[in-house]
Amino acid sequence: MRLNKFLAHAGIASRRKCDDLIRAGLVKVNGKVVDQVGVVIDEQKDKVTFKGKLVKPKRKFIYIVLNKPKGVVTTASDQFNRKTVLDLIAIPERIYPIGRLDYNTTGVLLLTDDGDLAHRLLHPNYKVVKVYRALLNRVIRPIDIHRLQNGVELDGAKTQPCKVTELRIVDNGSLVEIELTEGRNRQVRKMFEALHYKVRELERISFAGIKASGLAPGEWRYLNKSEVALLKEKVGYGSER
Repeated sequence: MRLNKFLAHAGIASRRKCDDLIRAGLVKVNGKVVDQVGVVIDEQKDKVTFKGKLVKPKRKFIYIVLNKPKGVVTTASDQFNRKTVLDLIAIPERIYPIGRLDYNTTGVLLLTDDGDLAHRLLHPNYKVVKVYRALLNRVIRPIDIHRLQNGVELDGAKTQPCKVTELRIVDNGSLVEIELTEGRNRQVRKMFEALHYKVRELERISFAGIKASGLAPGEWRYLNKSEVALLKEKVGYGSER
């Protein structure tokens, strides 16, 4: 097993973050520092330590859905001392968000200590669906809905086809629902900005089929067994976990 995957299984961090920890020289295998990514270990025989502590694969993971409010950052810590999503979840276990919502975006945010599942949910190969509702500053034109659905140019690369539906008009602006299978940085806002619309409000209402129904902004709950099974099914897990 790759070392970063082993660390993720143990709940240290996501695979990508584990690569950073490895490069920083914080991981040892059989007493020797490993600072190169891509190393493969025998998880049954090799002894892995992180910051001097023995790493053991976790047998039970934590899965949480948070209804993220405005004015909260989706990081474990913030250099400007702003409130983070982890400040809203008072549990002793170490968890981290699956992906990000920007400072002023609200709605469904999943958090876990299952690094491998987090990696799969964010990987483009699995095409996990995220559903957003965006309130625009003006009424959207049908031609622009067509353009969004077929992909717009962002940062030199065209976005993947997506589903876009105008729900209704609110204060002279369209309330639009958009389903994405990508996860680029600030993608929804940038897609509308590319067509000269401003997003006044943005909420994610679903991530991989998980919703925050019944949760007020800032509230959270543990996922139930069927919801966890749904997530694993969407990213190709069988009954092995």
